[in-house]
Amino acid sequence: MPKLGQEPIRRKALVAATVAEIGARGSLDVTVGQIARRAGMSSALAHHYFGGKTDIFLAAMRHILSEYAAEVRAALAAAAPGRRLEAVIEANFAKSCFEPATVSAWLSFYGLAQSQPDARRLLSMYHARLRSNLRHALRERCDAPELVADQIGALIDGVYLRAALSRTGVEGAADEVIRAAHALMKGRPEGRR
Repeated sequence: MPKLGQEPIRRKALVAATVAEIGARGSLDVTVGQIARRAGMSSALAHHYFGGKTDIFLAAMRHILSEYAAEVRAALAAAAPGRRLEAVIEANFAKSCFEPATVSAWLSFYGLAQSQPDARRLLSMYHARLRSNLRHALRERCDAPELVADQIGALIDGVYLRAALSRTGVEGAADEVIRAAHALMKGRPEGRR
C-alpha cells in the first residue's frame, strides 16, 4: 500500500519528467516508459496515475498553462495604471515561457491539438483566456477591443512561434508586439504614418 500523500508527489514528478523528456527529444515521440524512467518509477505506475501518454502530456500542458497564468497574474498585479495591455503582452514573452523543454512542449501541443479533442479544448481555453485578458486591457483604449484583441493574440502567437523556432531568443519580441498593438489601436498597420 503506498504511503498517504505519495500520489501528488509522483504525479508532479511524472509531469516534470514529461516536459523534460519531450524537451530532450524535441517532439511527442516519447514513450510512457521513457517518461517513467526519467521520473524514477515504473511505467505501470505512470499508467496507473495517468492512463496513457496523451493523458500525461495533457497534465504537463495544464501545468505549463498554470505557470503561464501565474506569470500573467504577476505581471498584471505589478502593472502601472493604464499598462495592463503591455503587462499581458510581456508576460507572454517571459523567460519562463522560453525554456527549451517548455517550447518543445508548446510546439508539440499545437500539433496534438489538430487531432486530439482534449488538447484542442485545452488550447481553446488558453486562447479564450488570452483574448479575455486582451479585451479587458483594450476596452478603454480603442474603439474595437474585440477585433484588436484577436489581432494582438495572433501577433503574440506568431511572434512566439517565430522566436521559438528560430532559437534566437525573445529579446525584443514583447516590444515588437507592443509597437504593433499600439498601431492597431490607432487603426493603422505598423509602419504607416
